Amino acid sequence: MLGFVGRCSAAVASPLLRRGALGPAGASGPLRDLLLRGAAAGGARRDYAAQVAAAKPGVATGRIVAVIGAVVDVQFDEGLPPILNALEVQGRDSRLVLEVAQHLGENTVRTIAMDGTEGLVRGQKVLDSGAPIRIPVGPETLGRIMNVIGEPIDERGPITTKQFAAIHAEAPEFVEMSVEQEILVTGIKVVDLLAPYAKGGKIGLFGGAGVGKTVLIMELINNVAKAHGGYSVFAGVGERTREGNDLYHEMIESGVINLKDTTSKVALVYGQMNEPPGARARVALTGLTVAEYFRDQEGQDVLLFIDNIFRFTQAGSEVWWQGGTREPWSPAQPEWQVPWPMG
Repeated sequence: MLGFVGRCSAAVASPLLRRGALGPAGASGPLRDLLLRGAAAGGARRDYAAQVAAAKPGVATGRIVAVIGAVVDVQFDEGLPPILNALEVQGRDSRLVLEVAQHLGENTVRTIAMDGTEGLVRGQKVLDSGAPIRIPVGPETLGRIMNVIGEPIDERGPITTKQFAAIHAEAPEFVEMSVEQEILVTGIKVVDLLAPYAKGGKIGLFGGAGVGKTVLIMELINNVAKAHGGYSVFAGVGERTREGNDLYHEMIESGVINLKDTTSKVALVYGQMNEPPGARARVALTGLTVAEYFRDQEGQDVLLFIDNIFRFTQAGSEVWWQGGTREPWSPAQPEWQVPWPMG
C-alpha cells in the first residue's frame, strides 16, 4: 500500500494486465478490489450491453430519516435495496446520488452521498435505481473530464456514448493472475535504466512540490500513446482544483488532449479535495472502470494513474468517522482499559 502514496501509475491493459503483478497480500475491502482489478489477467469481464438493459429504475421508493454530514439514512416501506445500489434523491435542482453502505434494520439503509447534502430534509423522497452507480465508458470519454457518477464537468456538453458500466466489479481469483514479467519501455532513458517499470505492475512516484511529478506523468502518457498505441486514464482522488485545472490545460498544450477531433489519448476523472468523502472514496473505482473498458472491449494498453492512493484510503476513513459503516462496537477502534482497583 505504501507504494501507492504520491502520484501512482498502474498499467491496467490487455497485454500489460496479462503480465500483471499481485497487489499487497494484506490489503482488504475496497482497496484490495482496486489493487486486484488493476492486475487482472482477464477476469472480472463485464457484459456492457447487458448492463445497459438491466439498469432500469427500481420500484422501491424511500424517504430520508436522518442526515449526518455525508451519511444519509433512508427508510423504505418495501423493496429494501441491496448493498452498493445507487439511490437518487428527488426534488432537487442538481442530481444527488446515494450509495447503500449498510442495512440498519427496520427497513432502513445507511447511504453515502456522492455530493453535498446541503438542503436535504427529513421526509424527502428517494428512488432506488435498481443497480450500482453506472458511468459512461468508451472512446467518447477520451479528452473529457468526469466526476464520480460519470457527469461531465469540463463544460463541453454531455458525453454521447451508448456504453455504460457499473463501478463495482468482482476482483479476479488469484489463479487468474499472471506471473510473467516484462519491462515496459517508457522512452525515458533514466527511468528505463535505473528504475524500469514492469508491465502490469504498480509504481509509486514520490517527491516534493515542484520536482516534476506531473511532468513525468505527462511524458509517460505521451510516450505510451505514441510507442504503444494505448490510452491513459487519470483519476484525481482529492485533487486540488488548481492542480486539476493546470493538468488539463497542460495536456491540451502538449497535444495529449485534442479539442478539435477525436484523437485524444487520455480520459480524466476527478473527485476533488472540496468534495464529500463519498465522492473521493469512489472516484478511483470510476477511473478504473473507464480503464477496464479499453482493456476488455478495445484490447488496448492502458496506463492508469491514481493521484493519490493515500487520499483514497483517507476518504474511507472519513466516511467511517461520520458513521457510514460504523458498527455499534468495532475492535478496530481502540479503547482505554482501566484496571479495576484491588482494594
